[in-house]
Amino acid sequence: MAENRGLWFLVGLSLGALAGVLYAPQAGEKTREMLLTKAGEGRDRVERKVAEMREQAGSLREHVTNMASNATDRGKHAITRQIDQFQAAVEAGRQAYREAAGTRHSSDQEDSASQI
Repeated sequence: MAENRGLWFLVGLSLGALAGVLYAPQAGEKTREMLLTKAGEGRDRVERKVAEMREQAGSLREHVTNMASNATDRGKHAITRQIDQFQAAVEAGRQAYREAAGTRHSSDQEDSASQI
């Protein structure tokens, strides 16, 4: 049903365009020249729009690439910072263990010396 409506619309549009050309106040040659000129202008307008859209797409692609690169760099920096913090925590734990073991070890030696 919708296809029939579209078909009839195109038929009506074509008949209207044909009637407009036939009843135009200008001579046929001038009308053809005008139609060719308008078609050329339309083609030029479309080509300009396509060029603008390509330029915008290139700018958008560059912007998205930069955003992705920045996000990747921030992620790497955050991971590196977390690794550094973890390593510092591990080293602090080792140092605390050494100090506790050293204190215990020297107090064991003092206890042994006092018992003798």
